[in-house]
Amino acid sequence: MTILLSTLNARYTHASLGLRYLLANMGELQAQTRIQEFVIGARANDIVERLLAHQPRIVGFGVYIWNVEETTKVVALLKRVAPHVTVVLGGPEVSYEPEQQEIVKLADYLVTGWGDVTFPALCKQILHGPKPLMKIHAGVQPPLTDLVMPYELYSDDDIRNRTLYVEASRGCPFKCEFCLSSLDKTAWPFDIDAFLAQMETLHARGARLFKFVDRTFNLNVKVSLKIMQFFLDKLAAHPDDPVYAHFEVVPDHLPEALRESILKFPPGTLQFEIGIQSFNPDVQTLVSRKQNNEKAADNIRWLCEHTHAHLHVDLIAGLPGEDVASFARGFDKLVALGPHEIQFGILKRLRGTPIIRHTEEYKLVFDPYPPYSILATDRISFDEMQELVRFARYWDLIANSGRFGNTLPQLLGDAPFDNFMRLSRWLYENTDATHRIALEKLATLVTQWLTLQGMDAVAAQSLVRSDYAGQGGARKSEGKVEQKTASAISQEALSSLTRRQSRHLAA
Repeated sequence: MTILLSTLNARYTHASLGLRYLLANMGELQAQTRIQEFVIGARANDIVERLLAHQPRIVGFGVYIWNVEETTKVVALLKRVAPHVTVVLGGPEVSYEPEQQEIVKLADYLVTGWGDVTFPALCKQILHGPKPLMKIHAGVQPPLTDLVMPYELYSDDDIRNRTLYVEASRGCPFKCEFCLSSLDKTAWPFDIDAFLAQMETLHARGARLFKFVDRTFNLNVKVSLKIMQFFLDKLAAHPDDPVYAHFEVVPDHLPEALRESILKFPPGTLQFEIGIQSFNPDVQTLVSRKQNNEKAADNIRWLCEHTHAHLHVDLIAGLPGEDVASFARGFDKLVALGPHEIQFGILKRLRGTPIIRHTEEYKLVFDPYPPYSILATDRISFDEMQELVRFARYWDLIANSGRFGNTLPQLLGDAPFDNFMRLSRWLYENTDATHRIALEKLATLVTQWLTLQGMDAVAAQSLVRSDYAGQGGARKSEGKVEQKTASAISQEALSSLTRRQSRHLAA
């Protein structure tokens, strides 16, 4: 191979959509280009050895916030042992503030922004001349109709074992300052008929798990309905072999036609990621986030009470202008709405995002190393932020995991944030850890906490055992799912869900 396209994915089950877009649009160079993906945590020496085994002339790396440190090591090693190999970088992490980044200094070229057209053109110049004079090349944004869709490049192994990322649109019309999509002027849709034809082919090849990366899936309701009808048709035609689709939706835009469509999806087939981020209107205004909080809350409540959609709702701690008390009020409000999971995030300073404009006024202090998490603000001290980080981790282990569905209401009581924060502090005092806590140990700790709060020891043990019995709770919970939903979804559908999602179905 003359050209290798590579990246370090966060997990093996992730398949890089960006690399496949590049390969699909390589034109006459496609025959001499291939993809080689790795997973973070792999040894840099092993990665470089495997790359060089193909004797490439060009290696293009996709660089993201989660892999930039490890990719920097790979590029440094590659340039040391094979300086003749041309290294080209691309991706969101290196598209902004490149002059500050060690990885950019090590590489030969950088493509910022969209690379679908610019990267193949750069490769032609590198291989056939004239040699490019500039190191940094601004990506050209073509009409989406000019791009070749990449979905046929998902291999049979990808379809069997990995999440398939797809996009019906690119960009976002909203200007939330903590998000890179705030730099987009609008959202650009792909031709919906051409896109669905690609989805039809994927489904025919056996694909059943589709994760849409569109930032605003429900922005154009007519298009949303057409996509959802595609999946409903598949569910009707193959009731014993259903699909599973994940969408990111705007929280305050759920018209009646879309509600009617959502109601038709059976359990275990539909997941929504909903970004609330903050319920504080002053904070929303400060970070240029437009959101009708009442409509958003009503929509989340309706989805929880009337549909089978699995809901992940996001909150961000550390936004400028928000203190712990304000965040706690938003958290409690969201708990009362009843989503399956609350994704408790900590603000990150993504390179290029306008959030940086608030740094001086609100005394924003960010970690200088990826993922650039907020460390303190004028309203949240470093110690308080550390407590929030630990809260988020324990919340994921106990609440989001679905393992303590019966116990969680007892833990939260009528003051969810305050009560869980007390539990979080106690857990840290007694474990000095937020990771690698064995599940059985966690169950024992939760039981002990309940007794410390005045619950009868036998009752506490019985309550936790109702969630977490036998071999760690997972098997029991999955069995409950099979029993409860067997008439609605098949065992094949359950196998396509994560264990966590299965547990929430069982709750």
